[in-house]
Amino acid sequence: MSDQVPWDVVVIGGGNAGLVAAITATERVSRVLLLERAPAALRGGNTRHTRNVRCVHDTGDAYTPGTYSHAELWNDLCAVGDGPSSEELASLTVRESASVPAWMSAHGIRWQPPLTGTLHLGRTNRFFLGGGKALINAYYRTARKTGLTVWYDSTVEDIGVSGDRCTGVVVCRGQATGPAAGRTLIKARAVVCASGGFEANHDWLRRYWGDAADNFLIRGPATNDGRVLAALYERGAAKAGQERGFHSVAIDARAPRFDGGIATRLDSIPFSVVVNASGERFYDEGEDLWPKRYAIWGRNIAGQPGQIAYSIWDSAVNRLFLPPMYSPATAGDVAGVARALGLAPDAVTATVAGYNKAVAAAGFGSARFNPARFDPSRLDGCATVGLVPPKSNWARPIDTPPFYGIAMRPGITFTFMGVQVTREARVRTSDGGAFANLFAAGEIMSGNVLSSGYLGGFGMTIGTVWGRLAGASAAAAASAAREAS
Repeated sequence: MSDQVPWDVVVIGGGNAGLVAAITATERVSRVLLLERAPAALRGGNTRHTRNVRCVHDTGDAYTPGTYSHAELWNDLCAVGDGPSSEELASLTVRESASVPAWMSAHGIRWQPPLTGTLHLGRTNRFFLGGGKALINAYYRTARKTGLTVWYDSTVEDIGVSGDRCTGVVVCRGQATGPAAGRTLIKARAVVCASGGFEANHDWLRRYWGDAADNFLIRGPATNDGRVLAALYERGAAKAGQERGFHSVAIDARAPRFDGGIATRLDSIPFSVVVNASGERFYDEGEDLWPKRYAIWGRNIAGQPGQIAYSIWDSAVNRLFLPPMYSPATAGDVAGVARALGLAPDAVTATVAGYNKAVAAAGFGSARFNPARFDPSRLDGCATVGLVPPKSNWARPIDTPPFYGIAMRPGITFTFMGVQVTREARVRTSDGGAFANLFAAGEIMSGNVLSSGYLGGFGMTIGTVWGRLAGASAAAAASAAREAS
């Protein structure tokens, strides 16, 4: 058909939120177009690197043993960062999460038993069989059966707006973008923006982080540059979320600048000491269970000189966490590890010695660490005494050779600052209104829910809940426009 014939719904973005929105829309209207900026082989955005989704469940099963109540998930969300940005929309997200697994299963997603060990996610999160890439492929198979049209290598350069209505989107197809590229106006009765954040745009990050942004590594694709978000702001969309808010973790400093994904994340922190370039500790490595604190470590490292930090551990704990993708430095003593990492051996040795002394002081007079109390599966209370900053859990001596160390950088997953939405996922305008037929889902509106902290698997929750809301609302708007024409 000619591009001049309006599509019922156009969805921008081919990751989890976009696919959920598109599938939902195709169940209600006939002509739905999904625009994926990447080629088919790289489709899916950040979702390719995911593994699980966090959901409320009142009963357990083979995939999520035990229960996880609305109250517990809500309390967990309130405990990270500054808490929810909008309690109303965050509460809606938590409540609707209970229906997410059944919806996903009905649309082709299969599950696997939870990972064991130090991730502490088995009871709260549900793991997709095969990870994020398998999930993406399953959704695309489902979408194809529902009649969804997908255009790959399609970059949205602008969004057409007339008054409070979106009239369509301007698209460049193929690898060329910008003024020199051929542009096509795609008319639409409703549009869903699910194109991610601006984390891959270092110039934009630099506005809020200064030169420190040059040392940020981006876990997802380079195409998450905020192009659609910028167009929405130009068209009067209201902002949501903190300018410096993002989901950021500690990743291997040797990771690629873009698209290193989950494989470059480092999970050694709770069982190590973490020092900066001066060889000094700067934060409590055992503050809470890892899924509630792993996402603060990117920001922690971003605040250190040179945006770099180092995790140092010994052989006694070396098998308690997922091994790094790249081999760590190793040596027979702490000084040797420090030298291998380019740190001052005396400074790092003194830091580790001071830490070990604080661990021994916690032996309540025995001057020895009691391994019977150490339990990586829970908050074990094995804490240092008299150390600033403290280590509140899993504090044990680093004294068993060989020793290991690895350099870490901030790995940015996605930014929180995006567009404000209503309960129906309509994009709000800066004058206090809302667009009639323009909707948002996923990372581009995550700032309505997240402030400065993150819970493992909750990005997929936001994408699925709000993808369904946006897809259903867009289909309803398209149906109303069709009837009125």
